[in-house]
Amino acid sequence: MQKRSLFLALGAGVLIWGLGALETRAANIPLPPSTTLDQLLIAGNTATVAGSNETDTFSNFTYTPSPAGIAPLASNVTVSAFGAGTLLPGLTFQGAFAAPQLGNSSIDYGITFVVTAPVGGVMTDATLSGVIGLVGTGSSGTVAESIFDAANPSHLLGTLSINAGSQSATIILSQAVRSILVQKDIALIAGTSAGASASISFVNQGFSSTAIPEPASMALLGIGMTGFLAFRRFFRRTSVA
Repeated sequence: MQKRSLFLALGAGVLIWGLGALETRAANIPLPPSTTLDQLLIAGNTATVAGSNETDTFSNFTYTPSPAGIAPLASNVTVSAFGAGTLLPGLTFQGAFAAPQLGNSSIDYGITFVVTAPVGGVMTDATLSGVIGLVGTGSSGTVAESIFDAANPSHLLGTLSINAGSQSATIILSQAVRSILVQKDIALIAGTSAGASASISFVNQGFSSTAIPEPASMALLGIGMTGFLAFRRFFRRTSVA
């Protein structure tokens, strides 16, 4: 009986150790300093960027170049803090995003991630900017983005897009939610003229959240207002007397 108990305890200990080891594989990467996208693709890894009034958390990254295997690889895409210390903390993606000079070639890069507001906050708006370079007739470049409620991915909250003529955009989300799913598509097309190319140097992404008063704080506020009104009525009565 004692041996059985000993084996059960030993097995439980090994299981707990194994779960702990799995948890330690996940890491939070504060930005700055910068990191590479392949680090954020590891399951469980997150990045945080501190703003002047909030710290947003970025998680669940995916990266899908099309056609598959084209440059840059995730290990060659730098992810750094954008707007750190401001009201719009976010990320900057920087890499050799380009359609080669082969004439009429099309390249797509898909990047998705989830942004979560601090506890007690909700995401309210988003900004997008970048520098797109075009050479030759027929070349084009766009960064299009769809933002969904992460808790309900079919619920679209807004869209953003930039191109060579308009390289910044801002939206207010149709609904404030705790976490949002960002689906970003970088589409580059090199024209047919000699030496034609399309590229993008970097993509900036900023987000803003608003704090929501906790129920306890609202209750205290209600009690305070009630007390104030009661005191005001008492003061009026004593004044009349």
